[in-house]
Amino acid sequence: MHPYAWLTLAIVTEVVGTIALAASAQFTRLVPSLVVVVLYGASFWLLAGALRTIPVGVAYAIWSGLGVVLIALIGWAALGQRLDWGAVLGMALIVAGVLVIHLFSRTAPH
Repeated sequence: MHPYAWLTLAIVTEVVGTIALAASAQFTRLVPSLVVVVLYGASFWLLAGALRTIPVGVAYAIWSGLGVVLIALIGWAALGQRLDWGAVLGMALIVAGVLVIHLFSRTAPH
């Protein structure tokens, strides 16, 4: 599997796990709590698969950065959480940073 496929799946499982974390009500609800544990475990396993080829700093920057942006967007779109201009600007800078790494870094496989 392509290293960015591993990384994409790691991001998706981390994002869904984080949504489940919010639904777990501080781990007082069994099913969402189990989903958190399983998906976070899967996310780290998938991230480790991406690290076979992608340098750890690059992979972690992309994994954590896109995870933050996706969680914030889901919170805004699905949970009614507000994003002010500072949050939107910060997330735009995160996305720009990920694009710079992907498009211009020679340390990231293409």
